[in-house]
Amino acid sequence: MYKKIIEKLKNKKIAILGFGKEGKSTYRFIRKYLDQQITILDQKDFEIEDDNIIKITGQDYLKNLEQYDLIIKSPGISLKDIDTKDISKKITSQLELLLEVNNKNMIGITGTKGKSTTSTLLYEVIKNQNKNTYLIGNIGTPVLDEIENYNNESILVVEMSSHQLEYINVSPHIGIILNLYEDHLDHAGTLEHYFQNKMNMFKYQDKTDYAIYSSDDKNLNALVKKCNYHGIRHTIRFDNEETGKNTTRIKDKNIYIDNELVYTDDERLIIGNHNLKNIMFVLTVIKYLNLDLEKAHNVIRKFKGLKYRMEYITTQNDIKYYNDTIATIPEATINAIEAIKDVDTLIFGGLDRKISYKDFIDYLKKSNINNFICMPTTGTIIGKELEKTDKNILYAKSLEEAYELSKNYTKKGMSCLLSPAAASYEFFKNFEEKGKAFEEIIRNDKN
Repeated sequence: MYKKIIEKLKNKKIAILGFGKEGKSTYRFIRKYLDQQITILDQKDFEIEDDNIIKITGQDYLKNLEQYDLIIKSPGISLKDIDTKDISKKITSQLELLLEVNNKNMIGITGTKGKSTTSTLLYEVIKNQNKNTYLIGNIGTPVLDEIENYNNESILVVEMSSHQLEYINVSPHIGIILNLYEDHLDHAGTLEHYFQNKMNMFKYQDKTDYAIYSSDDKNLNALVKKCNYHGIRHTIRFDNEETGKNTTRIKDKNIYIDNELVYTDDERLIIGNHNLKNIMFVLTVIKYLNLDLEKAHNVIRKFKGLKYRMEYITTQNDIKYYNDTIATIPEATINAIEAIKDVDTLIFGGLDRKISYKDFIDYLKKSNINNFICMPTTGTIIGKELEKTDKNILYAKSLEEAYELSKNYTKKGMSCLLSPAAASYEFFKNFEEKGKAFEEIIRNDKN
């Protein structure tokens, strides 16, 4: 499999665009098999010991891209501010290189929210049935890192971000789109372009492939109806209406696929209706793979979810603390509030990425939450709107300050939820760093 990729790269004038985690992975992969010259481009300077490398760094690192035969772009690099008309056919990625040689073994999962949970749960279910499977992609493992271990029987569960999907020209055999919300406009430029990137999951499928999506999602459903996708469409929906083929629905806590009962929603550790929908996607794939649904049920029941996603930390001073820093958009925070049910204090706010918070503000005004601890930058902006209500509006400049406020204002026996509804990049490297910091603050409190 990897040999076909190497043949494509051989004797080409190659540029690796971006030298973060995936860019370094691309470099290692190429250099392992080819000693030809490579150009690496990144805005930030970097150190590398390789005499056969050309480094281009600084503000003008995106200039003159047309000189290369192939541009292997890392997901984090945005090209929204340059004209890509003359270079678009030269742009590729690790994901596309793998799709070109093995899309039939691939299950692609995307969506504005829920893709990490769904990808991980699906991987755990398949692995439990003794299948040779890999969890790769946006979840943290670049898709070429373990390619030498893949074979024709391997099942590749790939979490795909909008950044990774942006320039692909091949879609996976089984494609999943969970939902579409406003996000990543700092990278995509416009909401329309962001949605188009996501829809590349289905765009290049043929009539033997599967396009699985939530028809409850208005944005997503409208785009699927509008476009003439060739894959077999399978809808995931929350309603009681009996339907024909290629539908997964729920009725009275029972999940049906094509009107066949496949799952009873009894005890599970991942709470909330949004997680129930994630489970519906997983079961649908298991059905298409002809795997054991009862074994899948057992794995789902015990699955604890991801760290920093509605994660219960501890009870301190008779207040339950939940860590949800992975919630970087309003819809994810709303899901957490509704799943936990007894949130009395919400800590929120982060980097302002210019998305609309109007519906979120309306939701918070009507909610049963009494205390809002607002952090820079979006929290401060939203807090000003909430001051017109009878809620307690509090402002904090740090997580330490937010935690101290939560101790003083949260009603005993109820919950305090950290769920930013915004990205963490303003003061933290990522949501993991922010989540870890919050957990340490709480656990180190001896009072």
